[in-house]
Amino acid sequence: MPDPVGKYDIVIVGAGPVGLLLAVCLARWGYNIKHVDNREAPTITGRADGIQPRSLHLLRNMDLKRQIMAHHPAKVYEVAFWDPLSGGKGIHRTGNWAACPRFIDARYPFTTLLHQGLIERVFIEDMHKNGADVQRPWTITGFENGGQDETYPVEIRLKHMHKEEKEVVRAKYLFSGEGARSFVRDQLGVKINHKDLISNVWGVMDGVVRTDFPDVKMKCTIHSDYGSIMIIPRENNLVRLYIQIASSTDKDFNPRKQATAEEVQASAKKILKPYYIEWDRVEWYSVYPIGQGIAEKYTIDHRVFMGGDCCHTHSPKAGQGMNTAFHDALNLAWKIHHVEAGFANRSVLASYETERKRIAEDLLNFDAKYAALFSQRVPSAGETGPASDKKKDGEGNEFVEVFKSSQEFTSGYGIAYGPNEFNWSPDHSAQSHLFNPKGTTLRTGRVMPPANVTRVVDANEVQLEQEIPLNGSFRIFLFAGVPSITQRAVADFARNLQKRRSFYSTFEREDLAHVSYHERHNPHSQFFTICTTFASPRAKLEISSILPSILARYSDHVYADDVWDPRLPDAKAAAHAKMGLDSEKGGVVIVRPDGHVGCVVSLVEGSGTVDALNDYFGAFVSKPIGKSEEHAQL
Repeated sequence: MPDPVGKYDIVIVGAGPVGLLLAVCLARWGYNIKHVDNREAPTITGRADGIQPRSLHLLRNMDLKRQIMAHHPAKVYEVAFWDPLSGGKGIHRTGNWAACPRFIDARYPFTTLLHQGLIERVFIEDMHKNGADVQRPWTITGFENGGQDETYPVEIRLKHMHKEEKEVVRAKYLFSGEGARSFVRDQLGVKINHKDLISNVWGVMDGVVRTDFPDVKMKCTIHSDYGSIMIIPRENNLVRLYIQIASSTDKDFNPRKQATAEEVQASAKKILKPYYIEWDRVEWYSVYPIGQGIAEKYTIDHRVFMGGDCCHTHSPKAGQGMNTAFHDALNLAWKIHHVEAGFANRSVLASYETERKRIAEDLLNFDAKYAALFSQRVPSAGETGPASDKKKDGEGNEFVEVFKSSQEFTSGYGIAYGPNEFNWSPDHSAQSHLFNPKGTTLRTGRVMPPANVTRVVDANEVQLEQEIPLNGSFRIFLFAGVPSITQRAVADFARNLQKRRSFYSTFEREDLAHVSYHERHNPHSQFFTICTTFASPRAKLEISSILPSILARYSDHVYADDVWDPRLPDAKAAAHAKMGLDSEKGGVVIVRPDGHVGCVVSLVEGSGTVDALNDYFGAFVSKPIGKSEEHAQL
């Protein structure tokens, strides 16, 4: 008899940002998903609203940025700082600073502000295109990894929130994106370690306002003699205000203190003096205590995983919650994909916790300091004396200095994963002297920097790092230097790729003979995509004459490094220069499916380059690869 229990690759509980982005990725890559959420509909009001520059870059790589921007979100390019005047005369602007300063090489140097529910709907629409949906309102009532079924080891019990309907399913994986109150985390017995005791209580209010405050369309941090406010502009004339309600310095401090919307509005009016503010309407209002906490574990068996607010809680004022959730989901998605597709050993799943927990710890350490400084009373101008001409844009203010020093991290571009099997270091099992060539500026574990190049086949100027979509594949960027100098090295690279035990041959597509002529990204393997960039004007490049056939097959991914870059105005080949690679000799950059650099290898004649890459991939792939009885020819 057929088994009546439904079987899925993964069951996802919770349809917030982390659960939805995980579902989007896995649905696109062909996995069978059961996704439940205990709410009747996507988020209607409130919750997260800030998309940081790196996250928008990611959404662009997923071809979802256009749908996000169609909602006309607010875009924050600058942050204004306001502090108290002397004599109780109100507040004044003490400085402005770029939301994403120029030293951060970002495609989108602004924070995008949009209601979380609209972002969720973009993800859900994409899921529908790939045969997935969210089952509402359902919740989880139990689960067990009992080993009764080796392929689908996790049994999950589900029920409807309002009816007597129940369901038992089996899955390869269970993921909790339930938020801070996680049933799955509680059942696993995973504790939350709190970094700091609750020291402040804040109210958050979304509404349409009338005001003569001049910076209401910008992100503002405001300190006054009557408390603190953060202003966040939103779509459709909405403004979000974070307003301090209580502090541990209060004589009668109560971490559970509540306040009505009217009381918070009255506080805001006092804080904003000499400016006025009135509300046409309030869309959403809530009160929350600030506390930083992190889960002891993100998984205990590499079958049941957790992510997002289930694993880390912090104040919302740095705009990191949704963004951290996005990258939790992406990190886990591609690793599950590589295990289930037969590319990687199951042991790589352990790196989800080690990589993402470290980032969460960094976030909580920053947030604890940032939130504490934001909640402190700032001395008035009369107490500190007149501002010095030498101090501008908040210089000398500890809160402002912490804000500035953390911007690379909060933008998302400062995320750096430590050494492991994916991120090469001198301690990696792959030990060729060709790794990390002299002069390279790339740091493994960090995002590959943006670079503009010209696509040879159609003369379009394109963003090199965006040319390969988020398709679950490793990205092999062959920076081929000057063709007349690297011709032999490129030919040897192609020849050695085709050896029987190379990573290229080992993970060749089983349906190779039936691959569409129009397949751009994965004509040979779902494991990788190859991009070749020459340090030459496009007019001098003829693909068929300068590339061996296996590289020419990626004709849509052949580029000329001939686009001037204002960051490197004197560079003849700016993309090569941004990677710190010799513009004549080139090099190879391996980028993980999530856009982070895995390793950098010199491009040399002989088998050395491919041998090094075989050793790198050999550290985590599921099949033996590498040198046969042939010796490297360096």
